[in-house]
Parts: sequence; C-alpha cells; structure tokens
Amino acid sequence: MKSFALSNSLPTNPAVHRHLRTHPRLANLQCLQNGRAHCWPLINHFRTNGVLKVQTKGGLVKTLASVTDVSLEQEMAKPNLPKGDMWSVHKFGGTCMGSSERIQNVASIVLHDPSERKLIIVSAMSKVTDMLYNLVCKAKSRDDLYTSALDEVFDKHMSAAKQLLEGEDLARFLARLHADVSNLRTMLCAIYIAGHATESFSDFVVGHGELWSAQMLSYAINKLGQPCSWMDTRDVLIVNPTGSDQVDPDYPKSEKKLKEWFSSHNPAGTIIATGFIASTVDDVPTTLKRDGSDFSAAILGALVHARQVTIWTDVDGVYSADPRKVCEAVILPTLSYQEAWEMSYFGANVLHPRTIIPVMRLNIPIVIRNIFNLSAPGTVICEQPIDDTTDYEMADNIINKTVKAFATIDNLALVNVEGTGMAGVPGTASAIFSAVKEVGANVIMISQASSEHSVCFAVPEKEVGAVSTILQSRFRQALEAGRLSRVEVINNCCILAAVGQRMASTPGVSATLFDALAKANINVRAIAQGCSEYNITVVLKQEDCIRALRAAHSRFYLSRTMLAVGVIGPGLIGATLLDQLRDQAAVLKEELNIDLRVMGVTGSSKMILSESGIDLTKWREMIKENPEKADLDRFAQHLQENHFFPNKVVVDCTADTEVANRYYEWLRQGIHVITPNKKANSGPLDRYLKLRALQRRSYTHYFYEATVGAGLPIISTLRGLLETGDKILRIEGIFSGTLSYIFNNFEGTRAFSEVVAEAKEAGYTEPDPRDDLSGTDVARKVIILARESGLKLELSDIPVQSLVPEPLSVCSTADEFMQKLPSFDAELAQERNNASDSGEVLRYVGVVDAVNQKGLVELKRYKRDHPFAQLSGSDNIIAFTTSRYKDQPLIVRGPGAGAEVTAGGVFSDILRLASILVHHHNNCNFGQMNHH
Repeated sequence: MKSFALSNSLPTNPAVHRHLRTHPRLANLQCLQNGRAHCWPLINHFRTNGVLKVQTKGGLVKTLASVTDVSLEQEMAKPNLPKGDMWSVHKFGGTCMGSSERIQNVASIVLHDPSERKLIIVSAMSKVTDMLYNLVCKAKSRDDLYTSALDEVFDKHMSAAKQLLEGEDLARFLARLHADVSNLRTMLCAIYIAGHATESFSDFVVGHGELWSAQMLSYAINKLGQPCSWMDTRDVLIVNPTGSDQVDPDYPKSEKKLKEWFSSHNPAGTIIATGFIASTVDDVPTTLKRDGSDFSAAILGALVHARQVTIWTDVDGVYSADPRKVCEAVILPTLSYQEAWEMSYFGANVLHPRTIIPVMRLNIPIVIRNIFNLSAPGTVICEQPIDDTTDYEMADNIINKTVKAFATIDNLALVNVEGTGMAGVPGTASAIFSAVKEVGANVIMISQASSEHSVCFAVPEKEVGAVSTILQSRFRQALEAGRLSRVEVINNCCILAAVGQRMASTPGVSATLFDALAKANINVRAIAQGCSEYNITVVLKQEDCIRALRAAHSRFYLSRTMLAVGVIGPGLIGATLLDQLRDQAAVLKEELNIDLRVMGVTGSSKMILSESGIDLTKWREMIKENPEKADLDRFAQHLQENHFFPNKVVVDCTADTEVANRYYEWLRQGIHVITPNKKANSGPLDRYLKLRALQRRSYTHYFYEATVGAGLPIISTLRGLLETGDKILRIEGIFSGTLSYIFNNFEGTRAFSEVVAEAKEAGYTEPDPRDDLSGTDVARKVIILARESGLKLELSDIPVQSLVPEPLSVCSTADEFMQKLPSFDAELAQERNNASDSGEVLRYVGVVDAVNQKGLVELKRYKRDHPFAQLSGSDNIIAFTTSRYKDQPLIVRGPGAGAEVTAGGVFSDILRLASILVHHHNNCNFGQMNHH
C-alpha cells in the first residue's frame, strides 16, 4: 500500500463527491495504519497535484494511491445503477401510443410524475406489431404486396412524427426511420427470395415498432423541457427461450447488462425503454412474445427495485368479470398477486400471465390505470393482507366476500379416459399426458376421481383431434382388452373459473357457486379445485357459458335478483300486470333489490322485443306503432338467449291451450313459467303429471296461484296443509267471481237474465256469458285443486250442472243468447223461491271430495247463516275440511274476479319466484308488496 500524505485543497467535481459518498465500496474507506486495518467514514475529497485525497470523520485527510492504468476518479465518477423507491415504472400499451395526440398525452402523464427517476416502457403504436408480422408473412409467401405494406408502416410513423416533433428532433427521427425501413426492405427482400424466415429474423423485424415509438416519446418529452434518454432493451434484457412462445428472463445477466448500460450512457432521470423486445444470451434479437410489454415492465421494475409498476391501458382497472359479457361487472380496487395470476391464466384481460412473477418476488405493487380516465384510481395488485377489506364488498354475507372475480375460457373440448383397469395401476395418468405432450396440446384443466376409474381433462377444441387420435393409438391394446372402456371426446365446452384468495378458509363457497349454476339450469360437466383453493374451475357447455358467468357473478356480487320477464297476452289481465310492474319497478329495485325487466310482450298477432328492457310507460304505443309479427318460438328464443339476465320467466296471461302446451319445453330450457291460465293444469292428466315431474326434478319453477281464486292464496294454502302433513278430506267453494256476483244479486224478485246482463255490463262476465254459465271454468278449478290434493282425475270425470239452457247453447252470438235468456228465467226463479221458503240461498259451487276420489260442480242451497251465504259482490270463498280442520273448516275468502286482483295474484307469484332466486339465504319480506 502507498503511503498517505496530508493536504488541504479545494473540493473537486461535486458529482464525483456525491459518487464517492454513495459508492458502496468507497463510502467507508479502508486502509492500513500501524499495520492494522481501519475504516473511516468518508465526508470529503480533494485533488492536489493530480493526487486524489479523501477526508474522513475526525479530520483525517488521506491520500489515495495514484492510479496508473485507469483513473480512480474516472472510475468513481461512473454512474452506478441506482435502485429502490426512487424509481417509478410506467408501461404504455399500443392503444396509449396509438397516435401523435396520444403520445403527447403519454408525455404529459410522464411529466406530471414527481418521482426522482422514471422508467417508461412503451409498446408499438396500435396495430403496428400486427402490420409488421403481416410483412414477414407476405414476404415468406412471396406476396409482392409486402413492399406497399412496409410503406404503410413508414407513412404511419412519419405522419405521427411530423405532427409530434419539429426541427432537429424531427430530422433525427426521420433519418433513423428511413435507415431502419431501408434495412427492413433489404431483409424482407431476402426473406421473399428464400421463401422462409427464421424466428430471429421475424423477431428482429417485428421489434421495430417499439424502437420507433420509444424514440418518438423520448423526443416529445425532451421537447417539453424534461431531459430524457431512450433505451433499446435488446441491449439490456437477456432471456432464454424455453419452448413454444415462451422465454425466461436471465436476471443476473440482465442486471449486469443494465449496469453496463447505465455506466456507458449516463442516462437522464427519465428513461424511455422499448417493451416486448429482448436478446438471447448469444445477443440474437428476440421478443417476449405476444403482449410481452407488460412482462418487460415487470422485469425492468424488478431490476431497479421500483416503488411500483403502473400499467396504462384503456379500462378503469381489473373487472370482477368481462364487462362485455356481464354489464354489472365492477372494478376491483385491489387484487392479490395470486388472484391476478389465476385470472391471467384463465384468460381475464388483466396482465401478461407471467408479468406477476418478477414483481411478486420483491413485493412491488402493480397498478392498472386508464389513460383515458385519469380520475379512476385503478386496481392495485399487491401482497394483500389476510384481513383486507375493500369497498367492492357490497354484501354482508362472508361468502360473498371470498370470490373476487370470474373468468372464462371458450372453445374447449373435454377428453375423458375411463376404465376399471385404470384403478390402482401406476403410470396410467403419466402415459396419458405424455401422449398429449407429444402432439403439443395444451392441457387447461385436469379432473380425476379418487377411485382412479377415470381421468378427464380439457384442451383447446382445435387440438382435440390430435389428442384423441394419439390416445386411441397409444391405448389400443388396453381398449381391445377391456382395461380401458373408452376414450371419449366432448366438444363445445368452456371453462368458468371463480377466483379468490379467501376461498381457502371459507366454507360454503363451492356450494354457493353450484347452487347459482343449478338455479340457472346449467349442468356442470367436470370440476377441478386445487388444495390452495385460489380457484374453483368448472367445465360447462359452450352455449351456457355467458349465462353461467352472469348467474355466478350475480350470486356473489349483486345485492339484487335479476329477472327477465316475457309477457304473453297483453289483454285485460296482461295489460294490468304490465301497469303494476311499471308502477312498482322502482320500489322493487330500491327496497327489495329486485331488478325486473320486461324483455318482450306478445299478443296473438304482434309482439315487441327488447335487449335491455321495454319502457313500460310506452309499451302500448310500441306494440301499436312498431311491432313485429307474433312468433312464440322467436319470443321464447329471444328470452332464452338474453345472457345479461341469468333468470328468465314467461308470464302467460292468456287462456290459450297452444301456449299452455309449450310450458314443458320452456321449463326444460330453464325458463320459469307463471300463469293464471288454467289450461295446462286442467288439461290431459298425463301432460299435467309430466309437467309436475319435470318441475320437481329441476330448479325451474312453475307457479299458478292465480289459476284458482285470482289473487287469493288458495293453491299456497292447500300446499301448506299438505306439506305439513295434513290430510285433505273435502274442498268446497264458490270459485267463480262472476257466478258469485250473479247469485249474490239474484235476490227478491229480480230476474236471472237481468242480473246476468248487469254482470256483463259491469265487466264481470266473459264477452259471451255462456263461458261462465256453462260451469266449465269452475270445473277446471275443481280439477286443479283435486290434482293438487293427489287425485288423478280428468276434466271429463267432473259432472257439471250447466246454467245455460240447452236450447240456447246453439245460439250463434252472445247477443242472440242474451236476447233469448229471459224466456228461461222462470225455472231458476222457482228454484230461488223454493230455497228462500226454506231459509236458504242458491250458490254455484265446486266440490273436491277427496275421501270418495271425485269432484262435482253444481247449484246448491245453503242456510242463510252459512259462510257461503254471507258473500257480497264478486267475492270467492273456499272451505278446506281436513284432518286438522274437521269440525270447523279453514276458510279463505276475498275478491275472486277482476283484472286488478288476478294481475295482483300473478305479480305475487313473480315476487315469490324472485324470493326463491334471491341469493341471500335469509328470506326477504315480500309481504309488503302483496297488496294487490
């Protein structure tokens, strides 16, 4: 070691001073004194006569050895690679760099970042990467148009540069652009002649988009007065190709290269770096493959130990589901690294799937921001605390807080290999997947029963042919010997994945997911869930994909039940129901969390359809002025294919047999049915039994409270009695509001025909009163109640006493009937008088005699103190005699006719359906709405 000399001199270059103070090897100067090693904290340094001296704490001034080969001062003056929170990293994608205006906007954002050091990674201008790939393809296929395609690329960048830059900056950029394009033209010509291009040739061509965009942005920022350098990351990022479309960063070599770059370039505080491109260990240009600019940002962020990495894009953050498929998707304020990883794997538009790896190692947050909406805070991807609670959590139920997001992968096929010979045989699964690997197929998901009887896995549909062929070949002997029973391919599949870090510690998440899918009538083909439980993966039919996504998202995220409604029959009852829905829509949404949309209204000749919901204040005008031709098939298809609403219901307000005959198919398709139409439940017995059997074995609901007693709870009361173990003995009642009105007013000396005319005038009867007086409507209600009670009766089994005189049944019109009816008044007047003399009244009743397994409809006499004699107006009354209510029947009484109460009964069924579909386990109080 050279001797030390003391000296007092003026300080040298402050930059060197700073470097000495911060240099890791020189900050504490070590030397020998009296034969012992000493370490002095360095506080100053000087130069005297070409000799570098340093001052330490305590006042000691030491002379460093003279440097002969390399100046020590020059060595110390070289910039070292700074690391740490001083760095912020930004990545701007092709959309952000899409035009000169957008590049100027990016420059402004960079300028407003107050960070001490900024590393900006940019993609090529939008569509340029595709244009460059297309150039190579055209040249390889010897398409002469590659030259004009190259001219388009040149023109796009020249135009942007001329709008963005000026003076020397513009001249320098255009000179570089001309030179690059000239070189590319030569290279493409060689590819054209050879008809072939190596991967490195292609990567070299394609990487120019980033080179040009980085230089333009660098000049733009310099123009705004902020010193700026640009970096060709092929000089820095070193990667190792690991297979098809994948590379692994070599971090030690990349860090060494970055240090060298810093040392040689002495860059400004803001560095613009090219995304996407890199070099191999042999200095051959390559790329990080498609969407690799995110990966570039993460790698560079990790190399400088940045404070955070911001990915700028054209969305407000990461959504809970694809917003193009789920309109109610919400922005997630935070995601853990694991959640983001899972979502990337399952195709969510979050990040390049491998972006998370570099930053996760150093716990560097990634922020997803929208360049077009700077007010949106975006989504932060970080190491999320276990007790993290975020404001996206809208539901109180802890299960609703566990699943962060949903993602789907489309166009898959499921391969199922099964056979008893697989059980307990080591190596079967290995043989299967070795064969799959040979054909280069990508296995998305694997599911195996613990019995090892079968293994199923999902692969992209375009690869399943090769997979099936090699498995059939590889296992031919096992298939022929019967050890394997089959290799089955199920096409047209998709994957739905539920992702959430808390799923691992929360019971019931899987049950909730499968319950949501079942209620949307969606069948699950296969299931996979890792022990970490960051995701639950299910395989479904492709046609069910969007509906399943919306059903699951709605179950975990929305605080309201969504119901798409199709109304058939906008007549008196249907129109009244639509008006009631209109008046109550806001209350339903705000107070009961039911989002109910009428997606279609159809009559017998015309209909109106909507994708998002008909404006119920204008439906009458719409169906009058701009209708489509009525088509029940198209109507149901429109409802079924509207994937924005996982729950659909047809409300049939007709009395049409043809419509009723479609219920089975609609229920089978997962469309709920609600109706006051009696035709289905009183039609052929075998059809009714088939309908009820389907309802029992599916999650699809069929409600028909209004078929008997309009808005009165007759069906539900009967069901309540039966479900609690009571036994029905007899049901007797006045089921017709029309006939109730007629006989309540058929008193004193009034003529029967006069009362019928009055009822018709008041709107209580059908247009042709014979439809009421025939008793058929009452018979249908008797049949419905008999069948609900367990009796297997046909309509023809019910004897009916008709009130239509036989000679008048052949009248061609209702008017003719009404004109001739008075001539038959005497017979009924006599019956009334006979009853009155005995202190009785006449009532038209239906009876279900469960003990004797029969029913009947008749005109019957009741004492004046009997409940049936106490009615007024058009009220219905029904008496249930059961094992529990034997001495004193259970009586239900109330308005049984009129559009308002019937529509109210239908409305009540709609709310009942919503209460079943609602995703909260606690029952909502729907009673407040049942006021109709």
